[in-house]
Amino acid sequence: MSVATEAGTWPSGTRLVALWVPDWPVVAALNEGLAGAHQPVALHDGRGVVALSAQARAQGVRRGMRRRSAQAMCPDLVLLRVDEGRDVRAFEPVLQALEEVVPLLVPMRPGLVLTGARGPTRYLGGEMQVAQQLVGAAAEAGAEAQVGIADGLLAAVLAARGDTVLAPGTSAAYLAGRDMRELIHVTTTRQARAEMTELTGVLRRLGLHTLGGLAELPRRQVHARFGALGEQAQRLARGLDAHPPQAPRPEPDLTSSADLDPPASRLDVAAFAARRLAEELHQRMVRRGVLCGLLRVLARTSEGGELVRTWRIDGALSASELTDRVRWQLDGWLSGRSGRPPSAPLTHLALTAEEVMPAAAVQEGLWGQTGRGERQAGRAALRIQGLLGADGVLAPVAEGGRAPRDRIRLVAWGDELSPVRDPGAPWPGQIPRPLPARVPADPVPVQLLDAEGAPVRVDERGHLSGAPDVVLDVVHAGDGGAAASGEWSSGAADAGRPGG
Repeated sequence: MSVATEAGTWPSGTRLVALWVPDWPVVAALNEGLAGAHQPVALHDGRGVVALSAQARAQGVRRGMRRRSAQAMCPDLVLLRVDEGRDVRAFEPVLQALEEVVPLLVPMRPGLVLTGARGPTRYLGGEMQVAQQLVGAAAEAGAEAQVGIADGLLAAVLAARGDTVLAPGTSAAYLAGRDMRELIHVTTTRQARAEMTELTGVLRRLGLHTLGGLAELPRRQVHARFGALGEQAQRLARGLDAHPPQAPRPEPDLTSSADLDPPASRLDVAAFAARRLAEELHQRMVRRGVLCGLLRVLARTSEGGELVRTWRIDGALSASELTDRVRWQLDGWLSGRSGRPPSAPLTHLALTAEEVMPAAAVQEGLWGQTGRGERQAGRAALRIQGLLGADGVLAPVAEGGRAPRDRIRLVAWGDELSPVRDPGAPWPGQIPRPLPARVPADPVPVQLLDAEGAPVRVDERGHLSGAPDVVLDVVHAGDGGAAASGEWSSGAADAGRPGG
């Protein structure tokens, strides 16, 4: 590397076109009628706000806020749960409209699409014409989009957020004064987002607050101190591509495919086959120690038609995340929300990992590896699902709630184990720990007595007629089965309700 390169004169990255739909998760929720367009809306993931509408932003709500803080700032705020599947399904019509203008599109995530600038500018007449036609196609699909064109991935994404076309060779200067936290916009997975957030936090604590400061550091020292992720962040800050160009292909593509017999016309049938393929593809990549930059999903119908979508992948996807990506894409095709549902059932499904490269420093760590017994149990559960169906094997998810039964939710094996109700949120009136080891499927009739043997009643204001002292099993009362209790237990709580 020459001295001029280290001083700040770097080669330009690939010329890219980025299309961005502002607040797409909110737009997807509005398209499904979950809120009105006039209402302030925010989406949360259980920890904080991750997306919000312009109305909510105008009233002071910000990303990262806790739900209670957001509601205190905006009492009329409509809070919705994040649903990445909904975002993918709703974005499929927009992608198909954009493909009428530019056939080779690579979505990074719902609401953000990339394509190379060289080809479209040749047959459409220039970069401004490309931007205008893409915005027009998105508008016809019901989305208000912005387009940015620049050298390098990060510059193109930020240019789209600013609705700007940068002149060739100006990306580094455009990025120099930007905040270090802007690097988060090029991540596509939860793990990559967490790792980039941690890296930018460390860099800011070290005094590097802008991308220009990171770009000026010697490359070798950045790599020695922060590893491959730090080197990637520096390349992005310099207006380059995320990875250096490589003439030879480091690894061949990996493909997992299956013929569907009988053909699948329902989402649950196709998703079950997709889960097996995703698990197989993930295991093959883990065994070979590789990652992929692109995930290609191909579905073939009984009439010979093909549906193809290629998603950009940043970092390592877990098996469940890979399965979710494929299931969401199939949902967008089979549910009819894409505008062009398949004309016939699906007969073939193939998943291809493209731009395969060695995993290097981002392989699973010593403490994050899956044990042999866990892998065997997972394979056994998949085999049982093949015999009994998707709901034949269920996994528990800890939920928030008041009664013991409300604190556990069962989901199909392989689905995302994420709670619908935040278990860490306050639940006034919940039964305190320790929880009972067994909860009967049907309520057991009992009678609650006070110290004098009189029944304990609850009036219309919720007041007890006496202090609970004895729980009497009504069914076995004739056998003398009375259980003395010196504590307020879950059984006593149920028996103390009106009619208990």
